[in-house]
Amino acid sequence: MSLHPTLQHYADAWTHSIDAITELVQPLVEGEWNRRTPCPGWSVRDLISHLIGLDCEMLGDPRPIHTLPRDLFHVTNESQRYMEMQVDVRRHHTSPEMTSELEYTIIRRNRQLRNESRDPGTKVRSPFGTDLTLEESMRTHAFNVWVHEQDLRAALGVPGNLDSPGAHVARDVLLAALPKVVAEDSDAPRSSAVVFDVHGPIEFLRTIRIDIQGRGTLETAPALGPAASFAMDWETYVRLACGRVTAEAVADRVKADGDPRLTAAVLRNFAVTQ
Repeated sequence: MSLHPTLQHYADAWTHSIDAITELVQPLVEGEWNRRTPCPGWSVRDLISHLIGLDCEMLGDPRPIHTLPRDLFHVTNESQRYMEMQVDVRRHHTSPEMTSELEYTIIRRNRQLRNESRDPGTKVRSPFGTDLTLEESMRTHAFNVWVHEQDLRAALGVPGNLDSPGAHVARDVLLAALPKVVAEDSDAPRSSAVVFDVHGPIEFLRTIRIDIQGRGTLETAPALGPAASFAMDWETYVRLACGRVTAEAVADRVKADGDPRLTAAVLRNFAVTQ
């Protein structure tokens, strides 16, 4: 048996991103592991610890028995506490320890993927402590690893892979969240439309149509006379949608037209990840 065809795309995306991450951290000297990343409170070392922890949980390893210190001010809720455990337990690991564990974890995950024969609909425990289908889990994991690859690139000043397999997974994940952002979180008017025009390494034009019941749907057809429209480059879209920047910080890279109340609400609610 081998990996189900619908899962191969996510396995390929994870492989591409994790290999790129390995190449980025291999030459780092000890001090560079302490560089700040776009993730609040996390250094490069912390980010790699998080990635190792995610894959260890995908492997089914037991979670570390560890007590978090009380002075981690970036940890403000239970979800963050759950994620921080894998990070804090490695906070004082050296550069060789980090790269060795990363490489060993990748070897184990590659072996797991080669032997994966379960159906995509099989229920599994996700790294975030919830039950998902295997397909949902692998899609979310590929998305997270690519986003953190971009965080690492930002920290190290090495841009790239904005059109990689992981980027295409990220596009689909982020677009799937748009109807809720526009219709529910931003309370867009019923029987209206909001258009997003994104250019760059990944390009798309999408419309969120809100029906008379206030439900939003994602469409590829353009809308005439939308209530609001947004134009921005792909990197800015990702950074906004992943909560890495505020709308104010990238105002010069976002063109928003239409109802000012609605455009402000959409940009305020744009982030769909922590």
